Amino acid sequence: MNVEKILNDLEKKHPGEVEYLQAVREVLESIEEIYNQNPQFESAKIIERLIEPDRILTVKVPWVDDKGETHVNLAYRIQFNNAIGPYKGGLRFHPSVNLSILKFLGFEQIFKNSLTTLPMGGAKGGSDFDPKGKSNTEVMRFCQSFMLELWKIIGPETDVPAGDIGVGGREIGFLYGMYRKLARENTGVLTGKGIGWGGSLVRPEATGYGAVYFAQEMLKTKDTDFKGKTVSISGFGNVAWGAAKKVNELGGKVVTISGPDGYIYDKEGISGAKIDYMLELRASNNDIVKPYAYEFKAEFHEGKRPWEVKCDVALPCATQNELNEADANNLIKNGCICIVEGANMPSTPEAIEVFHKAKILFSPGKASNAGGVATSGLEMSQNSMKLNWPAAEVDQKLHQIMKDIHSACVKHGKGSDGYVNYVKGANIAGFLKVANAMLDQGVL
Repeated sequence: MNVEKILNDLEKKHPGEVEYLQAVREVLESIEEIYNQNPQFESAKIIERLIEPDRILTVKVPWVDDKGETHVNLAYRIQFNNAIGPYKGGLRFHPSVNLSILKFLGFEQIFKNSLTTLPMGGAKGGSDFDPKGKSNTEVMRFCQSFMLELWKIIGPETDVPAGDIGVGGREIGFLYGMYRKLARENTGVLTGKGIGWGGSLVRPEATGYGAVYFAQEMLKTKDTDFKGKTVSISGFGNVAWGAAKKVNELGGKVVTISGPDGYIYDKEGISGAKIDYMLELRASNNDIVKPYAYEFKAEFHEGKRPWEVKCDVALPCATQNELNEADANNLIKNGCICIVEGANMPSTPEAIEVFHKAKILFSPGKASNAGGVATSGLEMSQNSMKLNWPAAEVDQKLHQIMKDIHSACVKHGKGSDGYVNYVKGANIAGFLKVANAMLDQGVL
């Protein structure tokens, strides 16, 4: 495999899709050695078939606001690879949504879903629609209009979307309600549903819980744990909220959260009612964290990111490329020993290089962020069996899945010096399962 040639050819076909090309480069560089050791992959052109989506649905979504004015947004569903199971991946509603971001997310999802060991392929979707500042009825009209097109290519055994940034329980409810009317059936076609109509307990917390469980396994390799550790978290949505809850349960102290407006530093620790307040911040739809500073007399640092704060463990849980080379150097200088991605690709390649050079613990999102989709897979299982598992059972299954993902990363990422390159380990483990499934099923 000639990585540079493949990437050059891909860039010619998809110029300017920076995030997508970044994600592909990371995977190809990680798997190059093992790929070249298996000529059957090359003869079947596995890479060429993996890096392009199976199909992309692009639709216009017209909707009417509360004043009677018509708006038109673009929406997408990218079905990347279904060799090991139905397409699976979230829907993102945010003004920044474009094909490059969704293709990067869908490509990452292939390997993330593979790592869970559950039968799920990779997909992603969303729209440049911004739910912030919209009324419930406006969001409902948009979701219903989007589903008029989306329902044609999804289904419980075909493609099972979930939530992502801008798509929570409210949006999933409106989407599912419209799907149910159009398809005339009640099925597990979406995950992240309400607990009263097919949802799973622990699903809202799952991505954050999973990231912390993964971090716990990483810390164990250094004979330590979260007890007494200071933890810096970015974001304040579902992932950050779940992570903060679990860090507190395991004896750590969370001192930061962040939003587009800046970050909060709470030296007393974010716990109890303060974690509950994160839900209020999100429910306000204002996408800011500054009100926390007034509510709890904490520091607010406008326009900054939390990676300048001294911490033992860093959990970037906001968005892609939020942690750069300078941030990485800051974390190391301040004594951070473990960085675990709770978001999708939040660290830039330059930042990852800094972490690897320093030989400190670093985990990529496709491994440590997999708890959300793993629990979505558990929701799919419960839907298929027409039952609900207790919260403790779901949590136990999630915990075991994250332990297994960690073991797979160590197996494929441990070098001769004992250092574990979790990026390499995750990419190889995720790739091998999908590649072998594709080989077994022929050229399609």
